[in-house]
Amino acid sequence: MARTSVLAHATKVDPLPSHREELAEAGRMAPDQVEVILRRSDGGELALPPELARVLIASAGELASGHAVTVLASETQLSPAEAAELLGLSRPFVVRLLDSGEIPSSHLPGSSHRVVRLADVLAFQRKRQQRREGRRRIADAVDEAGLPY
Repeated sequence: MARTSVLAHATKVDPLPSHREELAEAGRMAPDQVEVILRRSDGGELALPPELARVLIASAGELASGHAVTVLASETQLSPAEAAELLGLSRPFVVRLLDSGEIPSSHLPGSSHRVVRLADVLAFQRKRQQRREGRRRIADAVDEAGLPY
């Protein structure tokens, strides 16, 4: 039986331009200085825990910037194709990254199919972004110093 895509069933929220100001204001709030209350239709209220307030504030900031937000647990297991989709890379390139160990993966029991934890994909993406930023700063420094390269 084929596995259904994890990404297809994830909760995705697209930003509405008409909400940009409210989202931006919410995204600037300090999570430890707010209390988030949900009001039910029957008038009852529920105070959300600080962990959820942090998620909401981070999501508001992304939505205010015009980015869609997808909600997945960091322990979610992805196929190599799903990891490639998230990273914006080709599946064969991601498979090579898995083969080399740059992104940790594991085989499904009794199968040659692999899965990758979302947390590991995101860690790889952060490391890749840091390297890109470091190369950009080096290039900027070389340009400012007027050095040939």
